[in-house]
Amino acid sequence: MNLLYPILLLLALARVLELRIARRNTRRLMAEGAVEAGQAHYPLIVALHAAWLASLALLVPPDRTPSWPWLIFFLLLQPLRLWVIASLGRFWTTRVVSLPGAPLVRRGPFRYLRHPNYLIVELELISLPLAFGAAWIALFFGLANALLIGWRIRIEDQLLAPRRQ
Repeated sequence: MNLLYPILLLLALARVLELRIARRNTRRLMAEGAVEAGQAHYPLIVALHAAWLASLALLVPPDRTPSWPWLIFFLLLQPLRLWVIASLGRFWTTRVVSLPGAPLVRRGPFRYLRHPNYLIVELELISLPLAFGAAWIALFFGLANALLIGWRIRIEDQLLAPRRQ
């Protein structure tokens, strides 16, 4: 049973839709006086995610039987991702953008974690390759993403620090 390509197609479509929402929100926030930080790391994150999808599509045999526990774990992350997006609402972007004076979002998963989306993304990058027996893809992209996200979190925390006072 070939599940890899349909999952990757749905995932790619979801990410394109998310990028459209993020661009709209970013434009709106910038028009309201928001500031962006960390522009230098953003292309690296986009490239990493594109390479992750490409590596799964090109290097994993499409007829590989999935590990159902890992695949179910990956699928269970998707509603959590939507919870993050819904909780942030108009403030959700794929860039590091802050609107001075706006209250920080403290609902949804943000009641429990400062950066829930980054944890979810990290788990996605690890669990989907593991679901299809590609441990080295999980390891490589998990580590690369962790490094980039560590950089991004420092940038984001510095930008949001005045709003946390």
